[in-house]
Amino acid sequence: MIKSIIKDINHVAIIMDGNGRWAEARGLARLEGHMRGARMVKKIVRASKTFGVKHLTLYAFSTENWNRSKKEVSGLMSIFKRYIKAESADMLAEGVRMKFIGERSPLDDKLRELIGWIEELTADNTALYLTIALNYGGRDELVRASKKMAKAVETGTLRPEDIDESTISAYLDTAGTPDPDLIIRTSGEYRTSNFLTWQASYSEYAFIDESWPDFTVALYERAISNFRMRERRFGSVIGK
Repeated sequence: MIKSIIKDINHVAIIMDGNGRWAEARGLARLEGHMRGARMVKKIVRASKTFGVKHLTLYAFSTENWNRSKKEVSGLMSIFKRYIKAESADMLAEGVRMKFIGERSPLDDKLRELIGWIEELTADNTALYLTIALNYGGRDELVRASKKMAKAVETGTLRPEDIDESTISAYLDTAGTPDPDLIIRTSGEYRTSNFLTWQASYSEYAFIDESWPDFTVALYERAISNFRMRERRFGSVIGK
C-alpha cells in the first residue's frame, strides 16, 4: 500500500529544525538535542528507500549557524565527524551515495577530509542519493555560482548570451540533482530559512509541528501521502 501511495515522489528535502529547543524544553543541553536528531537521520534514510524516494537532502548546518555559541558549533562539528565515521559501513552496504553541498573552506581539515572520504567511498552507490547541506545557504550558493559564471565569461568559456536557467543550475552545488518535489520543515516554523533558494521554486512544502528529534517515520509517510494528493500546476491550469 505504501509504495502505491508514494511511487512518483523523487526528491524530498528536509529542514531538520528544533533540536536545541527540544533539548531545552527537557532541561537538557542543546547538544543532546542535536545528538538525538542525528540518530533520527538513519531512520529517515532507511524509510526513504522503503518509500521509493530516490534523492534525500538534509539541511544540517546553515551559513547563519556560525552565529551560535562556540560550544554549540564545536559540538555540532564533532557530531558531523562521528556520524560520517559511524555510518560509513551501513551507507556503503545499503547502497546510499553521500554528497555534501555548501562552502567547505570554513570547515576544519579533519571534517573536510572525512567528507571527501565518504563521498569517494560511496560514489558508486545508487539505491539512494543522500545530500547533506553543511555550511550551506541558498543566497551564498547563488553568489558563489555567479562568481564562477563571471569567471567563465572572463576566460571566454561562457558567453553571457548563453546564460539561461539551465546554465545557472549547472553552476550550483546541486548540479545534476533534480529539484525537490517536497520540502519538509519540522518544529512548527513557517520559514524556508535560505534553503535551496533557486531549486525550491516549484517545490511543495509540509510544515510539521514536531521538532526533528520527535519526527517519526509515520509523520514522514503522512507528509509524502499528503504530497501525492496535491495538484502540481507549475504555473499552468489543470486540464488545459
